[in-house]
Amino acid sequence: MLGLYLRSHSARMLSMFACAVVSTLAVTTAHAQEVIRFGAPLPLTGALAPEALKQQQGYDLWADQVNKAGGIKVGGKKMKVEIVYTDYQSNTPRAVQTAEKLITQEKVHFLFSPFGSGAAKAASTVSEKYGVPTIASTASSAQVYDQGYKFLFGTFTPNDTLTVPLAQIVKQKAPGVRRVAILARNDLFPLAIAQEMEKAAKQHGMDVVFFEKYAINTLDHSSALSQMKAQSPHWIFATGYINDLVLIKKQMGDQKMEAPVVTMIAGPAYQEFITATGKSSENISSAAWWHTAARYKGQDIFGSTENYTKLFREKYKADPDYAQASASVSGALFQMAIEKAGSIDRNKVRDELARMNVQTFWGPVKFGPNGQITSLVPPVFQIQNGKTVVVHPAAIKQGEFKLGVN
Repeated sequence: MLGLYLRSHSARMLSMFACAVVSTLAVTTAHAQEVIRFGAPLPLTGALAPEALKQQQGYDLWADQVNKAGGIKVGGKKMKVEIVYTDYQSNTPRAVQTAEKLITQEKVHFLFSPFGSGAAKAASTVSEKYGVPTIASTASSAQVYDQGYKFLFGTFTPNDTLTVPLAQIVKQKAPGVRRVAILARNDLFPLAIAQEMEKAAKQHGMDVVFFEKYAINTLDHSSALSQMKAQSPHWIFATGYINDLVLIKKQMGDQKMEAPVVTMIAGPAYQEFITATGKSSENISSAAWWHTAARYKGQDIFGSTENYTKLFREKYKADPDYAQASASVSGALFQMAIEKAGSIDRNKVRDELARMNVQTFWGPVKFGPNGQITSLVPPVFQIQNGKTVVVHPAAIKQGEFKLGVN
């Protein structure tokens, strides 16, 4: 009898356990159906942490707005947004690993690329392998989009859309500028845009008298700057990320380096650069893919450039720059593609991104056959009186380009 009781009790317990498991799975499945998960591998620690913070702010602002509105419309229901962040510690091979983990273990539906062209290109092999639509919000180099991939899209126009307008402006405003010196971080985007600057300078009749690369994590540029100074350049062009360029500008000051034109990409777009370099940032020129001076009326959740800027200020007590805005529009583009598809089916969303032709707070968005945006005119700006002032294009121009001794 005892054995019969135990067998009967065990059967009841097993049945109850099975019901509990089914119930738990049902709840989990229901929860999964209510939430769209976006993976965001970011360099939250290491040398690129300042840039990662900007991306995170942009993604979070978008997610906040979507969830406040009840979620993304998918067919006849709304689904909330969840962003799953992973830190790849400013290490590109680790960025690839974290992207795969987000897809295979965290089960994200869609992916945002890691920061920068190099890491975005490396990780794109993973999203392509698994057929996961991916938007790169900080990758402009042509080498990212020349792989024939179908699931990668990018919100930055090619690098020459920044360098050619810069060369045209300098040629027009300062025809005496002939000698160009270039110092570039030896990393995919900084080196690629430096090479485009070299081409643009030569196309506009200038001589490139110095071109030097520096290694990632370089902490002393004095030797390269000394060699550059010996060439008496009229135009100094330096590339890198914010920590690199702050250091280069300070070490230029140590050597009393001066030139009529000093351009840095991409640090001067950030208020942090102006704060760190102080008065020595005056008249430094740069270019980026967006500026708060833009006045776009969009179909996205933010509605307009002015409203996006307002919402960003309310949340972060600061003005947004192009890095934050690009992250936000990347989320908004996913949202519009999902709503148009009426589904979170990856292939359907991918197809909607490929055929997308919309106006957003970021500007007009249309992707070329390779997935890179083709529809933007990036602003050229200059730091004047401690603020970034747009000098091109005419539609959003705020001031005139100035020559100065930096």
